[in-house]
Order: sequence, then C-alpha cells, then structure tokens
Amino acid sequence: MQTDVIRHPAIPAADLESPPLAQADTIPSRWYWDPAFDRLDRDAIFARTWQGVGHAGQVREEGQYFCADVAGNPVIVVRDKAGVLRAFYNVCRHRGGPLATEPEGCVRALQCKYHGWTYLLDGSLRGVPQFDRVELFDRKDYGLVPIRVAEWEGQVFVNLWPEAAPLSQFVDGIAERIAPVRMGALQFVRRVEYDIACNWKVYVDNFLEGYHVPHVHPELVKLYDFQSYQTHCYEWYSLQHSPLSGQANLYTSGEGEAFYYCLFPNYMLNILPGRLQTNLVLPTGPTHCRVVFNYFYAEADSPAVRRLVEEDLVYSDGIQREDIDICERVQRGVESRAYDRGRFSVQFEEGVYHFQRLIKGAYRAFLAGDGTRRA
Repeated sequence: MQTDVIRHPAIPAADLESPPLAQADTIPSRWYWDPAFDRLDRDAIFARTWQGVGHAGQVREEGQYFCADVAGNPVIVVRDKAGVLRAFYNVCRHRGGPLATEPEGCVRALQCKYHGWTYLLDGSLRGVPQFDRVELFDRKDYGLVPIRVAEWEGQVFVNLWPEAAPLSQFVDGIAERIAPVRMGALQFVRRVEYDIACNWKVYVDNFLEGYHVPHVHPELVKLYDFQSYQTHCYEWYSLQHSPLSGQANLYTSGEGEAFYYCLFPNYMLNILPGRLQTNLVLPTGPTHCRVVFNYFYAEADSPAVRRLVEEDLVYSDGIQREDIDICERVQRGVESRAYDRGRFSVQFEEGVYHFQRLIKGAYRAFLAGDGTRRA
C-alpha cells in the first residue's frame, strides 16, 4: 500500500470533547461542507469501520462476485471454490488494473482487464502472460491484497483496517432484540438509489431522530405510536423503536413494532413485520451523498407480497422525497453565515448526539496517530 503525507484539518481540542447530552452543542457547521473534512471522513471513519457492501444472495454460489467502493478504494467480494467468502482490493498487482468492471457476476477466476494477469478465487496469482523473461519474480509475492470480510444476518460487510474489532462486536445484541424476526431469512427484492445534495452526516443526523417526523412526514406519523417512541444507544449503534399505531396499514393489521437501527457510521436497518429495508449512505463529495436502499421480504414470491412490494416502494419513495427535500435545505442552512452550532433535544435527539460523539472519537483516534497511512 502507498503512503503519503495527508493534510487533515486542525481541530481545536474543545471541538472533540463530548459534554453530557443536556449540555452539548452539535458539531461545527464546517464539518458538513469543508473538503478537508470530506477527506478526514474517508480516512478516519470509512476506512476504519465495518462497511455494508452487499448481501449474501449476491455471493451464494462459487465464483459469484460483486464490486463496491469503500473509502475511495475499489473492492471485490467473491465466493471461492471451497465456499469461503473473500474480499480483495479490485486492483491487479501488476499495474493497478481492475479485476472486474461489471458490478456483479460469476467467474471461474479473476482476470485483470488491463493485461490479463489471472488470479484464483482465493487471490493467488496463477497466470502471467509474456512474463517468462522477467528476473527475480515469484508469483507467490504478487497475490491479491485481501480485505477483512464478514457476513451477518444475510448482509456482507468489509473493513479496510486490519486492527478493527470483529464485526460481531459491532452488531452484538441486535439479532436477539428483534427476535423472532430473522433478517437473514428474508429475500432480496429491489435496490433503489438516490443522489442527494447534502453531506452524508446531514442525512444520517436526519435518520437518527423522530423530532422532525410530525413536521416533515405527516403520513408516517399515522404508522407509529409516537407517544411510545424511544431511543437506545449502544457502543457502536443506536436503536429507535416504537409500537405500530394499531391502525391497519400497508405492512400489517397495525400490530407489531418498528425497529430503526443505525450502525456507525452509515448503515441503517429499518425493520417492520415481514420486511427489512437497509440504507447505505455513501459520501460522493463534501456536500453530496448517495443513499442505497435494499428491500427484503418474507415470502417474496407470493402474489400478496408482490403487491405489498409495489405499494411499499411507492410509499417509501414518498417518505424519501420528503427527507431529500429537507436534508438539501438543511445543507444550505449549515453552509450559511447564520449557522455554526445548535443544541440537542434530550427527548428526541439522543441518537444524533451518540452519532456525533462517535465521529469525534473517530477523528480524535485518527489524528492522534501520524496521519500518514493511506487507506
């Protein structure tokens, strides 16, 4: 891996402190638009956390693969001949060419699309065309660079940082809390993407609180019992949950519970009876992001569920359009001369406070090092 000197922003020590919720300010507005913080987010957060990149259905069989981008790095996830799930940088060791250019597919081997170097599915180098005259060259020294990969409840995660704790530590307790729901048993049905003119942190802030729901989502208010809305924060994730309102709706007869998890920094699980929606928030610049929604359902092949899927997609799109509008307006607000920091609602914004505290911790830990490692 290459190393170089990276210029990250100088942050006053006071900005990295986390007073108690009732006394705390929100993060400075500069963190939402300054390009220096966009690069810091990549290095201090996205390159050091477990990143959701796909689902198990994409790599169920030998040779199936999919590609992703993590902290600006091309990644490929593949199932090898022994059934082992593997991840590598999607980068040939010859001159940096891509091993795959299609977003997903199925192959017998990984072959560089630039000069034809061929790798087995375990990452070992096998074929090197026209290289017989090269001296002091050993194939064993030029295998693909591996990346940590893990599967949990049907979702696939990778981590570029070798020193990170295992994924199991980050998701501890979620599967038990939502039982008898089994997310891994649900079937993938649809992927929807939105490009949004706001910093990724603006979007995550918005997800993490129900404070805005009565004002931005009048239809969504009818779905839940907001008098019972609660937020619980754990080491690496937060949970917002509420009983359903009891009124019949497109999901159920009105009974059950809604769970909204946010796994730091950018992965959400929206769990309703018979349905899972995952949200992945990807920065695409200092003031833009892309949100990827994957929809999973129980008994997805039944006619009734197929009708539900179409209704759900329309309903969810309407909610998302409302969120996009307010998040883009908030982005303009935090870039204005009128705003620098705000305060938190203790009742409704504990999740936002928790998220911003984790951001400060990630910045603090990264900047305490030499800052020269390039992910």
